[in-house]
Amino acid sequence: MTDAQETAEDTSLRTTGGAPPDDVAPAPIPLLEPREGIPPVVASNDALAQVIASFAVGTGPVAVDAERASGYRYGQRAYLVQLRREGAGSALVDPVGCPDLSGLGAALSGSEWILHAATQDLPCLREIGMIPTGLFDTELAGRLAGFPRVGLGAMVESVLGYALEKGHSAVDWSTRPLPDPWLRYAALDVELLIDLRDALEEELEQQGKLEWAREEFEAIASAPPAPPRQDPWRRTSGMHKVRRRRQMAVVRELWNTRDEVAQRRDISPGKILGDGAIVEAALAIPLTVQALMALPGFGHRMGRRQLEQWQAAVDRARALPESELPQPGPQLAGPPPPRSWADKDPAAAARLSAARAAVSELAERLNMPQENLITPDTVRRVCWEPPQSLTPSSLEDTLAGHGARRWQIEQVSPLLFRALGTDA
Repeated sequence: MTDAQETAEDTSLRTTGGAPPDDVAPAPIPLLEPREGIPPVVASNDALAQVIASFAVGTGPVAVDAERASGYRYGQRAYLVQLRREGAGSALVDPVGCPDLSGLGAALSGSEWILHAATQDLPCLREIGMIPTGLFDTELAGRLAGFPRVGLGAMVESVLGYALEKGHSAVDWSTRPLPDPWLRYAALDVELLIDLRDALEEELEQQGKLEWAREEFEAIASAPPAPPRQDPWRRTSGMHKVRRRRQMAVVRELWNTRDEVAQRRDISPGKILGDGAIVEAALAIPLTVQALMALPGFGHRMGRRQLEQWQAAVDRARALPESELPQPGPQLAGPPPPRSWADKDPAAAARLSAARAAVSELAERLNMPQENLITPDTVRRVCWEPPQSLTPSSLEDTLAGHGARRWQIEQVSPLLFRALGTDA
């Protein structure tokens, strides 16, 4: 064990209150090696069985992290899962070699899982059979506690006093074999996660926000998987430039073609054809491969077969009858954009202005981001369409119907009730 690791164990619960008397924070201690060294990568059923047995008899919460290959591979699957638990140490599990981790998930059922930015990792963990029954999200805890920077490296540094090396966060985790520096980085991501959780729990308790955090964690753990997006092609970057329905059809055909190729080849769609190129083709609607080649994003580096594939998609869009062209953006549920409220409903605009000011003031007083106190969408909805019979009880029911948690309702309902009484 290095001197830095010994110091890490001695001071692993240090919080921001531990600054020296002169108020000059010490330089963070670089965390260079996992305390037991880099764990072997678990890529066989026999090795996985040993990890399951070890973590099943471990004690306390379980630190969990996952690495994806965003920007390199199709989808958001996990390519490495890191875990750490008292009595079990750390483990690095390869979901390529062990694609079914439901046995590991079952062994950890009933234990608290510690994740950083849980909503990012839960979908890919769910795909391989790992679903927590309870969790502690250190990023969300940092937001509620009022930390200005809530990335894992920033939190470990400000709360525990250690510097994590973050240089491998955007590498291609589908690479096999994984290089040792990457594995070291991955193991260190869960090295101090339990200590960070304990320190944040103490901080939240001191601020009177621990029960609020627990409600938030329960909401994340119990949330159902997000449904598939409707018309995902409409989210193409630069789509705001596309005005005509025929142009929209070109975007749709190119997007769907790209997605099919990306899925078949297991490559990130953006590496096959950029969004900018799709929009340029939609605006120009080229008639020939030669005209397509002249557009940004389509050039001589692209093979003839690829160019013909994209031109065929454009031709399909050109050939569609008017009745099959996509309609302009789907009608969004909920209120219109706030910029139009003053003209459409001045009273609602006045309510929204008063509500926003009140929420902003309360969030500042509670030292947390406004969106964590109450979502902006919820504020807009209740201001645009308040309960028909406005009472404190009816407002609380309306907020709950929009997904607000009990603690949020208790904090914001009185001030929103006053704001909803604002006249134009």
